[in-house]
Order: sequence, then structure tokens, then C-alpha cells
Amino acid sequence: MREHDEVSDTDAIVEHILTSYDTITVVGASVHPVKAAHGVPAHMQRHGWRIIPVNPHASEILGEKVYRTLADVPEPIGLVDVFRPSGQTPDIARQAVAAGATALWLQLGIASAESRAIAEAAGLLYVEDRCLVIERRRLGLEAPVRFGRGSIFRLT
Repeated sequence: MREHDEVSDTDAIVEHILTSYDTITVVGASVHPVKAAHGVPAHMQRHGWRIIPVNPHASEILGEKVYRTLADVPEPIGLVDVFRPSGQTPDIARQAVAAGATALWLQLGIASAESRAIAEAAGLLYVEDRCLVIERRRLGLEAPVRFGRGSIFRLT
């Protein structure tokens, strides 16, 4: 596969994720407004996505209850967005698989061949080294709107 094809495939996965998931579970979400791990979820929240923060050291972030681990989230998990060092992501990938996630996104500057292998072996959509905000802006998207049980529609 040529590098261009890989980029195009990733672009397609990025667009699919941003048009299909209305909730983002953020591992490593931060209470500190100057950190990307706070600003990125805040931006996505302002554009309609629901945020579920995961951080073992906080109780509330962006007005949402914080869970200590992915396993503690009491509802189905779809998209997991990761703000942790690359070396920690294989364990997070395994936790995402165990929690039933269907997509794993490692933020800009975070990449892991092992995490990719874990996610893809479990059938998860996988994106690494990309920023949700940059991609949302590039595609000009707002969060998909959910109507009824399991149906997702985008307003145009």
C-alpha cells in the first residue's frame, strides 16, 4: 500500500468516526484549561459531542462526572479518545476492547504500533497522531444528532 492510500484510508475512517459517534469517552481528560486534554474535549463539547471524561484524579471535568477507568463507565462505550503517552496506550487499547468500545483515537503526537494491532485485531476503528479539533474543522462538521434508539442523523 502506498503512503497516500494509507492517508486516504485514515481520512475515510476519521470522517466516518466524526459523522457516526455523538459521544466521546476521553481517557486522560484534564481539569487544567491550558492543556490540550481539556481544550480539545471542551471544543468538541461546544460543537455538540457529549464528553465522558476518564481520569483517576478528578471528580468533574467540563460539567461531566469523571470515571476513574474505562471499566467504570456505566454505559456502552463507542469512541475512546486518548490523551496519554504513547507507551501507555497498549494497556488503554486493551481496556477499550474489554469495555466494548468500537473506535480508538490517539491524539496528535500519540502513536503505537502495538495499540493499532490490539485495536484492529478486535475490529475497532483506529486513528492515531491526529487531533479531533483539527479534523472536525477540516471537515466542517458538528456532532451527529441522535433521534430515538440507535438512529443517528446529521443535520445539514
